[in-house]
Order: sequence, then C-alpha cells, then structure tokens
Amino acid sequence: MSVRTLSERELNRATLDRQLLLRRSEMDAAQAVEHLVGLQTQIPPNHYVALWSRLTDFDPQGFSQRFQDREFVRISLQRSTIHTVTARDCLPLRGLLQPVQERSLKGAFGKRLQGIDLAELAQCARESAEQEPYTLNDLGKLLAESYPGHDVQALAAAARNNLALVQVTPRGLWQQGGQAKHTTAEHWLGNAKAVPAMQAEELVLRYLTAFGPASVMDAQSWSGLTGLREVFEKLRADLVVFQSESGTELFDLPDAPRPGEDVPAPARFLPDYDNVFIGHKERGRINDPRVPKEKVFAGNTPISTFTVDGWIRGVWKVETDRKRTTGTMNLTPLVAVTKAQRADLESEGAGLLEFLVPGADHDVRWIEDENG
Repeated sequence: MSVRTLSERELNRATLDRQLLLRRSEMDAAQAVEHLVGLQTQIPPNHYVALWSRLTDFDPQGFSQRFQDREFVRISLQRSTIHTVTARDCLPLRGLLQPVQERSLKGAFGKRLQGIDLAELAQCARESAEQEPYTLNDLGKLLAESYPGHDVQALAAAARNNLALVQVTPRGLWQQGGQAKHTTAEHWLGNAKAVPAMQAEELVLRYLTAFGPASVMDAQSWSGLTGLREVFEKLRADLVVFQSESGTELFDLPDAPRPGEDVPAPARFLPDYDNVFIGHKERGRINDPRVPKEKVFAGNTPISTFTVDGWIRGVWKVETDRKRTTGTMNLTPLVAVTKAQRADLESEGAGLLEFLVPGADHDVRWIEDENG
C-alpha cells in the first residue's frame, strides 16, 4: 500500500489547526492548556499571549485568578523547561518526564554532584521547600550547609530536577512580578498521596492530538524522552501513517483534522518559545524557509514572532513608557509581506496591544530588518 505524502503546506495547516491557531477556539483555558499538553513558559507572562492568540474572548484576569487558586502551575517538564500545565496534569506528566530531568542534571552538573546521595539531598530540599518557598539560589545555599564544599548552583539544580518543584505565585499572575520561588507540587496542590505517572502511550496520543502529523523524532524532540519508537509501534495499528516530502514517516490519529493547503491562515502573534515553534524536530512546517533560524530562535534570547499565511515571517515587540500610558507595537518583517498582509498584521497587532496595555495611547510601527 502506498503511503500518502503530505506537503509542507498541508503539515502547516494541520499544525495550526491542532494548535488552535487556524481559528480561535471556544475552549475553556483549562481545556486548551490540557489539549496543548502544557504551554512552554520560561518567561512567566507567555501563557497570556499564547492563550490570547488561541482562544475567543480570553480573560487574563480570570486566568490569573485561576492560577492564583492553583488550578494551573508552572513546573519543569518537557525538555526540562518550564511549562504551564493544569494541576490535574502536573504530577502525572512530571512522573513520566522525570528521566528527562535526571538526564539534564547529569549533563549539566554531573561532575559537581559526585559523591552526593541525590535521594537524600532531595528529601532535605523537600523538607525545606515545604516549610517555606525558596528561590533556587537560596535553596542551594541552604543545602550547602548540609553539603559543604559543593557548588551552590549544582545543589539547587539537583533539588529542581529530583523534585517536582513549582514556581509559586505571584510569579505568573497577570501583570504582576515576583521572584521565582519554589515549593513542591505535592505541597502546593495538597496531594498527600502518590500520583501515578502518565503512561507513555497516553502522552504520544495527546502529542499527536496537538502536534500531529508527526514523526517519532518529533515526539522525542518535543518531550525530551528517548525510546519512543517502541511506543509508536505499539500504537501503529490505531494510527494512520503518512510521509513528509523528505520521506520521513509521520503518524497521526485517524480522525484528526488535516485541513487542505488552501485553507486561509490569519496573522497570529506568538510569544517567545511558543509550542508551535518547538513542537517538532524539523521546523519547516512553521518557519518560513527564507527566515534564518537564528532570527527567530536564539537559544536563551527571547524572540516573539508573528505568522503570515501560517508561516513565521517576522518578529514583534511591545514598548511602553514607565507609567504604561503609551504602548507601541513594533513589527519587523523578515521577508516581504504584501499590503493586505500588513493590514492583517496591523489589525491583529492592535488587538494584542490593547490586550497587553489596555487604555493606553497605542501605535503600531513597522521596523525594517537592518540585516535583511
């Protein structure tokens, strides 16, 4: 039986649809966050822009209150990076992804932690963090009292990667700041009993729901897990199989939406490190091939992007005065955009500006790429 080849444009439209970016969804915020298997949010306010771009009538104050009420948390999960997830998903996901945290710790701090019983250290850190939330630096200093001569940063990382530490509020609340202080998810969420880890099969099916069609390597790159080929093979009979233009095998759910490549895709504004950009090993399905990767993804440098016709084709930044009486949306196209596309971006950008700086004097400006 021949395998159908999906064009990059078909993959683009399918991904946008799954990511709630082809049209705004009527989903509740919790439904959306669970559908997307979390939102990557190294930058605390990122979940607000991510959800504004995906949901109709998104209420940031309401989401913030629910975050305050511990319906959502921010915790290290996929790829050992901070994600916003629901309380319901938090511990099951962390249990499954714990090997990712451990591998990351060995790679970054393994030599500096030699001779330490990590289980003992984790218990020591748990007792401290459950009495009072700490920044990682302060937690590391506290642990150094029990582990003299060891690097404070490495001790803190060992606590972070061996415990399910969440960042407590006010960090992550709407237009509020706050240090990144941590306590355990079990303590924050009131889970006295052990919570079973999510099964890998469930994670793969949920990944395909939000990111498919996708390859084994896509799922591994997104999650940080290894050995998922065996999981995909176990599920193969219940999946449909395609291939990319380069011949890579792609899996998907039989009834999942795969819109035609001619379906219109409106302009969308994405926060730094948005799911849609880092959900696959190969980013050709979302990043315009004319845009150099380093201009839209520069490691630890936050870069907010916008899409035109479904593809990342520029970057955006909002500037305000100190009193937030003025707000300017700066748009920098990285490839040529038409007059109609500019109008679409200006309209969407003005809406985002009103969302981020309500009631201020607003301006949308075009800034040409100096290195373009």
